[in-house]
Amino acid sequence: MKQDQGVLLESGTNELEIVEFRIGTHRFGINVIKVKEILTPQPVTKIPHSHQSIEGIIEIRGEVVPVVDVAHALGLASSEDPQQDKFILSEFNQTKIVFHVHTVTKIHRISWEQIEKPSKMYQGLETQITGVIKMEKGMLLLLDFEKIVADIHPESSIHTEQLRELGERERSQKKILIVEDSGMLRVMLQETLSGAGYDNTVSFEDGKEAYEHLKALLEEGKSIEEEYQLIITDIEMPQMDGHHFTRLLKEQEEMKQLPVVIFSSLITDDLRHKGEMVGADAQVSKPEIVELVKIIDHHIL
Repeated sequence: MKQDQGVLLESGTNELEIVEFRIGTHRFGINVIKVKEILTPQPVTKIPHSHQSIEGIIEIRGEVVPVVDVAHALGLASSEDPQQDKFILSEFNQTKIVFHVHTVTKIHRISWEQIEKPSKMYQGLETQITGVIKMEKGMLLLLDFEKIVADIHPESSIHTEQLRELGERERSQKKILIVEDSGMLRVMLQETLSGAGYDNTVSFEDGKEAYEHLKALLEEGKSIEEEYQLIITDIEMPQMDGHHFTRLLKEQEEMKQLPVVIFSSLITDDLRHKGEMVGADAQVSKPEIVELVKIIDHHIL
């Protein structure tokens, strides 16, 4: 399967397409937007002393791409039938990575509303699951691929040290609303923004929670622009994704002046137009935290 950018879903509809794949009998999903191609496995060049979940590297049309053994990363058994295995070539965080899985079954078109957040009982901060999709025959788990990659290569994530190039920062009283479903990234983003002088942040786990919070403020007679000076939102989130959330804000007279910055691993040249269509004021690819801070400065200082 080669991803055809011409059939991508319309922006802001709160829908997505999921590629279902399996590791043994376990069913998982990855957003089609992250998938460039599904390939038959090819010989892998091993790299000495690399992370245990890295099988090695392969060449795809002149590019050298790392191969991640998803079964190993999840602590599951190796394939019983390697001849049926598949390589999923993906791109996010401005990086191409191959995920080695056991089978790829089908594509499902669903709404983000069908994706439930993992219960706190089985979802710690370090979970590798971002959502649970109830299907006709069992459940399908959405994997946090950014978390898997960050575990293997911590430098690929957000770090306060990256802000050193900005020099000394003054403390700001401006209030920022953060919408991010990954608990790990919410904490890292708030800590990093604090390092940049923005201590006054409030976070929500998905667009639906954040939107209901903003509507409640309006019903209390409060001005949204006085309560918050900027919103940072992810795209992929259970219940309501960032594109739909942004579109709802920009369609309402009382909210449309509030700057919305989409901060997502899915900001690519091919997908940037989707954020533009829903009215985002800016879009930044994770983990470009310095660029994010510069945009915040531009909009609210």
